[in-house]
Amino acid sequence: MENLVIDGNEFIVEDLKTAKIIFTTAKNDFNTNVYTTEGKENLENIKEWFDINEIGYVNQVHGDNVQIFDGEIHQGDAIITDKANVAVGVFTADCVPVIIYDIKLKIAAAVHSGWKGTYNEIVNKTIEKMKSMYGAKCENIYIYIGPHMRDCCYQVGEEVAAKFKEKTIYENTDIFKGNFLSMENCILKQLLIQNIPKENIKSLNLCTYCNNEHNLFSYRKGEKDKRLFSLIFIK
Repeated sequence: MENLVIDGNEFIVEDLKTAKIIFTTAKNDFNTNVYTTEGKENLENIKEWFDINEIGYVNQVHGDNVQIFDGEIHQGDAIITDKANVAVGVFTADCVPVIIYDIKLKIAAAVHSGWKGTYNEIVNKTIEKMKSMYGAKCENIYIYIGPHMRDCCYQVGEEVAAKFKEKTIYENTDIFKGNFLSMENCILKQLLIQNIPKENIKSLNLCTYCNNEHNLFSYRKGEKDKRLFSLIFIK
């Protein structure tokens, strides 16, 4: 992946032959919260800078609904498309953005996986929908895990910890350091069950709360109205 700076704004980009994956950063205070004027303007800027026809997203509610892009905005926390030059993306500021791409069939998805989505296996459900709706095959699926609050900083309460510890899929899985939860390790367990090849999984290994490599927004640091945007579009 490479760092790309446009008009003072930094993006982390993976340029595949048939698709492009983009993670925004907070450099230059680049906010993509779609409920703000600047957020809407910055989504338009992304369309212009990366020559994208349309950007699809969902009204995120910390659930596990997976939507198919149809030009409308639906309630959910994951969105899938097979349309060329139409980006799909999710907004985050500590939750986990996961980009999924079937490189053979050219099917793209973006997933917002907070602790509730992670607990309810939204990544698993998104892959299942890609398989049932489009015939996606796990050996052709590539995964990109974007910036989020990692287990170095993501402390959860006893009630949330107990829920994860009691969930069958996460048994015998290294998802806790004390009471610090690794949502990424939970997601990796979902991918293991889906038989996604390890070499097809890439993580940026960036913590929104404590990393010093990039400027990133973090809800827990008080940046409650700021959002990063993680997106993919098929060329």
